[in-house]
Amino acid sequence: MQKKYIPFTLLFVILLVILAHFGARMTAAVPVFSFAEAEEERVVYLTFDDGPSTKVTNAVLDVLEKEDVKATFFVVSDRTAGREEVLRRIVREGHTVGVHSKSHEYNKIYASDESLLRDVEACAKVIYDLTGVTPRVYRFPGGGTSRREHHTQLLRSKGYRVVSWNAVCGDEEIPRASADVLFQTAVKMAQGKKSVVLLCHDSATHRATAEALPRIISYFREQGYVFRAF
Repeated sequence: MQKKYIPFTLLFVILLVILAHFGARMTAAVPVFSFAEAEEERVVYLTFDDGPSTKVTNAVLDVLEKEDVKATFFVVSDRTAGREEVLRRIVREGHTVGVHSKSHEYNKIYASDESLLRDVEACAKVIYDLTGVTPRVYRFPGGGTSRREHHTQLLRSKGYRVVSWNAVCGDEEIPRASADVLFQTAVKMAQGKKSVVLLCHDSATHRATAEALPRIISYFREQGYVFRAF
């Protein structure tokens, strides 16, 4: 019987089909790697304490909306009366709302573990009642006490992520600071940090903070940072 041979060209075509089939499967199974993704990302978390207020919080939100930046607002629930729509706007525009306190009165808040939890729960209830959002981040009023580590563990057991800061814009530390001073302070405090958690305030006395915000955002963008909320 005469042997039949498959032409070389046909073998070559079959081989290409097989390689293409398995190559597609391998490509789908293996994630694409890029050197850009391997580099540590430079991130800024803009955080605002002690609001909401009507003029300052809205001015901050106007800037954030224009710049397409998300931020985190740690609110004092006793200050939401008459400003309910401001709080709702924070949520509606995609920002994170966190618990700061009900009253911001240190003696009451830190009197005991029970009083701390009551304060947190009262603030969280107002946030939920007004926005439908259950807050999951928390910041200690005044930065906490000598029992901060114990209180942190207590709050974590209740499902909260406790957020501190590693840079300030100076709007509480520097009396009557101008927007220019706040910008310069934010830049100085962030030097050498790849992850910046910037403490700002949006209560009624902090108009200069809202005025400084566009320059702060522009600076960090020029330095290659991205903005995130908690």
